[in-house]
Amino acid sequence: MQYTAGTARTAAALATALAAAALMTGCTPTGDGGGAAAPAAPPAPSASSTPTPPSRPAEATPTGGDKGGTTGGAGGGKKKPCAVDDIKVSEGHQADVRPPGTGTGAAVVSVTNTSASPCAVYGYPTVAAAGNGSPDKNKPLATTHTGPGAADPVLAPGARAWTKLTFVQVQGEADGYCASGATPASYPTAVIGVLGAGKHQIAMDDGVFAFCDDKVTVTAWSSAKPS
Repeated sequence: MQYTAGTARTAAALATALAAAALMTGCTPTGDGGGAAAPAAPPAPSASSTPTPPSRPAEATPTGGDKGGTTGGAGGGKKKPCAVDDIKVSEGHQADVRPPGTGTGAAVVSVTNTSASPCAVYGYPTVAAAGNGSPDKNKPLATTHTGPGAADPVLAPGARAWTKLTFVQVQGEADGYCASGATPASYPTAVIGVLGAGKHQIAMDDGVFAFCDDKVTVTAWSSAKPS
């Protein structure tokens, strides 16, 4: 069979068109509905799974220590507390104002700064009844605080501060009796505890410590002498 030049060109053009159509059909992906599938969207960035730690609160600034601290700066700082070797505790003296009865009733006790520099006494004393032996061999008394709050007096060398001890009074004559029905107690000495300044064994300047119920009420150390 003989082909002319025009016939050959027509056949070549038709073959090129068919090949291009086949190429486009084979390379273009389709979706489920037969249309061209849309390109997948890029995944959204996810938040970190690690929680951000909470900010740490600022730490509190420590305030001043207890009353046993050293001298503070000018303008109300704490004064040096008296130490055991800085003071002398007096004998007990029967108070002018005391509960009615025949026992000790109430006693006034003082502490004197025997050192060469000022120092302070703090709070309330502790009280224990004792014999003539070691201050460690004593009977602590149940103590109640009374009067105005602690003044914490600062004692110059040679200065004094006082406290008043009020006991449950013995009633009656001779050996007496206790209103509670308890047996009266009598001790030749007492042990007075001064906060931060040790324990000091004292006697009465006249008689003995006689009281009921193993209780005592005390005032804070004060530069004013109680009656």
